[in-house]
Amino acid sequence: MSRYKVSLVVPIYGVEKYIRQFAQTALGQTYQDIQFVFVNDGTKDSSMEILDALIEEKYKSLKPRITIINKENGGLPSARKAGLDHAEGEYILFADSDDWLELDAVEKVMAKAEETDADIVYFDLIKEYGHKTSYKRERDYTVDTKDRFIINIFNYKSHGYTVTKCFRKRLFTDNLIYMPKYGMHEDIYLMSQIIFHAKSLVHLPEALYHYRKDNPDSFCAQDREKRHIASTTNLLDLYEHYRDNLVGSPVEHVAGSILMRAGQHSIMHGHDFFKEKPYLAADLRKTKISCNYRTSVLMQVIVKIYALFR
Repeated sequence: MSRYKVSLVVPIYGVEKYIRQFAQTALGQTYQDIQFVFVNDGTKDSSMEILDALIEEKYKSLKPRITIINKENGGLPSARKAGLDHAEGEYILFADSDDWLELDAVEKVMAKAEETDADIVYFDLIKEYGHKTSYKRERDYTVDTKDRFIINIFNYKSHGYTVTKCFRKRLFTDNLIYMPKYGMHEDIYLMSQIIFHAKSLVHLPEALYHYRKDNPDSFCAQDREKRHIASTTNLLDLYEHYRDNLVGSPVEHVAGSILMRAGQHSIMHGHDFFKEKPYLAADLRKTKISCNYRTSVLMQVIVKIYALFR
């Protein structure tokens, strides 16, 4: 029996400019049956001091429902995992501490979860660019089209964001879920598995999350080449977990996409994934060209030719 209906898990690192705004929208949620799990991922700035002061100043009554975890810096995936390990809710929501929530976000998500008994409730978001905003509406999927959901996440036609999905904790505890090693496309890595194991999912067509795109310190704002290499390394790790048993696995329909991306970034960025992953050339030679991949058809042809000589 879960102690709470939902746990909100929030990693914290280097967000002293944003943590007060985020915490006010998190701790100010209209929904009551919620546990707040803040994970201090070894932040070196004053983020935790600001959070502690805000709790003392405005949210003392919530202290029994607030869990604060202090750990050495290990990056976003390890912080989320630490928070998940301490989450006592039936459902899990993740949020990033440089973003913010609508004040009734959790109330609306949990109403939909209780109405539909869904394993996953996913919702829309607003990207915040400082000088402008952009509403990002998700497509509608059911459990019968979840394979298409995963495919579309990989080809960027749907959002893989962990922060726009509320899911039953038992999806983690009842299934073997691999955790990403690195902080780039860790959402795709994790959510492709969670969606695969879900027995029901439902779309809530409301923008409940504000995703900040003007934070210069965020990982996504870093050098494009480094992001591509980190992303490919992460996704190849996911592929390797299922490589020997692809059929009926979370990556069955996206394995080719992962391999083509690895080949593309080897060529474009001079990072030799072919040398790092001895299986890559052979697996690429067996991979069919597809319009479903993020990699262009022309680049797929180049990758296939390149693989023939490796």
